[in-house]
Amino acid sequence: ADAGWLEFLYRPIGAGLRRLAAKVAGDRVSVLAPIGNGFEFDPSRRRVVAIGGGVGIPPMVFVAQMLHGDPRFQPIVLMGSEVPFPFELAAPGPSKAWPQATTASLRMLEAFGVPSRLASNSGLAGTFHGYVTDLARQELSAIGSDALSETTLLACGPEPMLQAAAALAVDFDLPCQLAVEEFMACGVGGCAGCTIRIHGPDGPAMKRVCVDGPVFDSRAVYP
Repeated sequence: ADAGWLEFLYRPIGAGLRRLAAKVAGDRVSVLAPIGNGFEFDPSRRRVVAIGGGVGIPPMVFVAQMLHGDPRFQPIVLMGSEVPFPFELAAPGPSKAWPQATTASLRMLEAFGVPSRLASNSGLAGTFHGYVTDLARQELSAIGSDALSETTLLACGPEPMLQAAAALAVDFDLPCQLAVEEFMACGVGGCAGCTIRIHGPDGPAMKRVCVDGPVFDSRAVYP
């Protein structure tokens, strides 16, 4: 923020993003930000297990970048993709903390000292064979109850992955926050086109992902 720049990673799917991808250095774009609510962090839950799937990977990388210099937190990033990862990978080698063949990690996160591992069903080299939530389950199963009491889950990705992350939170009795995705027409809360059903203490209610979210408690999304 002090340097005055922002970085975006996006896939040019649809007319709007294709137009954005056609921009060149020196072009001007109009940006309205920040909007909505992000992840919240509790220092009593210092172990932050961030799970990203597909286009949900960049937010988890951002979380790790934000937390790695804060001595109150120990982020771990687990990523799943069925296509080659759009980042430079590293191979720090086997570790007792991970399945033997799961050796690939994100070089950027290794430079920060943030542990990371990758999962895929596509046979990508060095990745855990399976879903990223299966990898997360192995990670959570390997740590003791004391460590679990200090752990929180974050997840961003496709809906089936978010449902699986919410189930992990229930199985291990962990707090979990989900960054959900919906089609957004206006992006400022006026059209209510991105509403989802959220379950709160007063019963279900429709919430707008763009301004009320995109981050919600997993138990409110999947009660």
